[in-house]
Amino acid sequence: MGTARWCVLVILLTATGTAILELVREQTGTAGFLVGIALAALPVAPLMAAFRWLGRAAPGPWRQLLFCFGWGACTAALIAILANSFATDWMAAAAVDPAHADRLGSVAVAPVVEESAKAAALLLLFVFRRRQFTGPADGFVIAGFTATGFAFTENVLYLGNAFEEDLANGTPVLDSVTAATFFVRVVLSPFAHPLFTVLTGLGFGAAALCVGPTRRARRARAACPPLLGLSLAMGLHALWNGSSHLGEYGFYGVYGCVMVPAFGLLLWLAVRMRRDRLRAVAAELSVYAAAGWLRPAEVPALASPPARSLARALARRTGGRPAARAVSRYTADAAALALLRRHARRHGPGRTGEFAARERELLHRIWLRRATASPALARAAVLEELLPPGFAFAPARTAAAPAPAAVPSQRRRPALSRR
Repeated sequence: MGTARWCVLVILLTATGTAILELVREQTGTAGFLVGIALAALPVAPLMAAFRWLGRAAPGPWRQLLFCFGWGACTAALIAILANSFATDWMAAAAVDPAHADRLGSVAVAPVVEESAKAAALLLLFVFRRRQFTGPADGFVIAGFTATGFAFTENVLYLGNAFEEDLANGTPVLDSVTAATFFVRVVLSPFAHPLFTVLTGLGFGAAALCVGPTRRARRARAACPPLLGLSLAMGLHALWNGSSHLGEYGFYGVYGCVMVPAFGLLLWLAVRMRRDRLRAVAAELSVYAAAGWLRPAEVPALASPPARSLARALARRTGGRPAARAVSRYTADAAALALLRRHARRHGPGRTGEFAARERELLHRIWLRRATASPALARAAVLEELLPPGFAFAPARTAAAPAPAAVPSQRRRPALSRR
């Protein structure tokens, strides 16, 4: 996104964040608000680390992921609280039984409102940062960060209200509503909201792979997967919310028969997508190494997240934080280049839209940082023992690297062999 758009989004997140904080504090009280924040923050770091683990195969910018978390925690949460409260109050006033209105709101209204509010972040990035969607794995990560932020704010509200209730009643800790709420929401099902929204994210990721003979055909095909994913997210969310109304053992039945298997399936899918992406990085970058854009010793390091981390540490030790940032950007651009080439190879360069321009842009950025990143990656490959025995360790050709001003001419850079 451009600078102006980012400024608008920062202002929006700041305004909605201030509003949601005051709204939650008003409902829970100051003591409940502080306790809620402390308890709700516990699953945030593990969830973010898990989604980042998947995203490290082709890392995206941290600024984008923090925006998704902020959208979920601030904007989406504020929309959900206001819309759910309005709908529940309206149904309670129109219905004879207020309890029936509450059940209807939790099953029919809340899933639609909450999943739509979270999906708005994915839609914004899909429209304005389409390049960041190279497949379902990107949608998985972006949706996970958005849902983690939303779940954090929702947990603050529930835990804060429970603590205020226990404080008013003088309930012992082990028998308290706070302990029960913490067990259900933080220990038993911290993955619930990420599980729902990831279905929408997978839809947006699949939409990024849609191709067609015309732009209209591509748009028509791209609209179906996100809508399907959003519908599945709403349906699963409604089933989860309605499980407490399915009898004495309804919650445990839905949890054991639906939520846990669905979580296991998505976990298996995440591991498979990560492995597939790392294999694609190794396979596609070998073509560029053969053409002279990369050193052969870099390829196994670029396909190994531990070797990338080691390369950043080595660069930081010799060149400080700027060198470490150069390695991070180099590895991210190389992974993006590999996924771009794989997509073009599968669907044809003519159907991927601006393939040649995007490829030149990524190669340009890789070449500018090659003198810093290449030696660190090659050394990391040696230290991680990623190179086969007897591998010829060729020195880096840094002298042939052109100055930034000479890069567009490409007279001193290697030619790219197509296949």
